[in-house]
Amino acid sequence: MYPQPYLDYLVQFHVERDYFECHEILEEYWKSVPQEQRQVVWVGLIQIAVGLYHQRRGNMNGAKKMLTSAHSILEHHPEDIRRLGLDHAALMLLLEQRLEELNKGLSYHSMSLPILAADLREAYERACALRDVPVTRESDLNDHYLLNKHTLRDRSEVFAERARQLQLRERQRSEPGS
Repeated sequence: MYPQPYLDYLVQFHVERDYFECHEILEEYWKSVPQEQRQVVWVGLIQIAVGLYHQRRGNMNGAKKMLTSAHSILEHHPEDIRRLGLDHAALMLLLEQRLEELNKGLSYHSMSLPILAADLREAYERACALRDVPVTRESDLNDHYLLNKHTLRDRSEVFAERARQLQLRERQRSEPGS
């Protein structure tokens, strides 16, 4: 019933606390859907993860911007949030509390999304069991790679694809009749 990328996002969000990977997973899923069928609720969930990534790294302005945007998007989509098995009112409250903490300059602490639907809870717990991980754990604030993943990850595939696309465009421009 729930898309696998969503379950993967939830595992990354609650267990691995790899918010960068949360962003990657849901953005790829969101982009895989035809543009006219894309749901903005996915963007809101991506922005929550990105906001927490920024906060954990000490980028309070980036965190505020992302979490404010997520709140703004998600507050107008309560039915979509409920269809994803989350408690809309509790999620809005969590975001408001986190924004208040950011405004007070409080540091990062782990946050869990309010799973409401029993079928989502069961699917999520199965996804955790398949990976042999607990259903939640705190962020490891000493994991340098996790905290700085955007600068440390292997980007060779991305660079190779960009080079391939550039060569393709150059070839198309140089062909007769282009």
